[in-house]
Amino acid sequence: MRYQGRITDWNDEKGYGFVKPHGGGESTFVHIKAFSRPPRRPADGDVITYSITSDAQGRLRAEDVRFAISLSREDDRAKRAASPLQAIATVFALFFVVGLLIAAWAGRLPIIVPVAYLAMSVVTFIAYGTDKSAAQAGAWRISEMTLQMLGLLGGWPGGLFAQRVFRHKSRKRMFQETFWAAVAINIVVLLAWAANRSPDVGL
Repeated sequence: MRYQGRITDWNDEKGYGFVKPHGGGESTFVHIKAFSRPPRRPADGDVITYSITSDAQGRLRAEDVRFAISLSREDDRAKRAASPLQAIATVFALFFVVGLLIAAWAGRLPIIVPVAYLAMSVVTFIAYGTDKSAAQAGAWRISEMTLQMLGLLGGWPGGLFAQRVFRHKSRKRMFQETFWAAVAINIVVLLAWAANRSPDVGL
């Protein structure tokens, strides 16, 4: 027998949450591995259909889980609204990196600065890709704090590209707010350092 319900208390870091049946009753545990080829990551409020089984301890859990509608109208609108913003953010990151290279070429910044940003961006891009793969496989995840710290330390351009390429973390409002705060802090620190740097100092 199949049931329909709404996801609640979804923990994307650990890949599980609960589903509240539409007909009322007790919530059932649901794991990311129980989804049949999900088109995207689950989130609170998603409507799903599922069957119920029990584990060795007799606890109920959802299996053969599917989205009731693969992509709802709300999701479509959100994606259409997010796409231009993601494109603008990606262009911003590209111009930032190009600006660093031009400043280094003109002698305004030491070459180590753009090199460090590029290196950190590569590391951050790989970290996002690794976390996305781990999320899909239900394996051990890279913590959001680690991803945010990589961005704060200069890897945020790579983080922006990764969010667009992997479609990872781009829908989580709390993550995005923290991410952009880290970007702002990083840029302010860089500008303050550049403004107070003696032109005769190589580093």
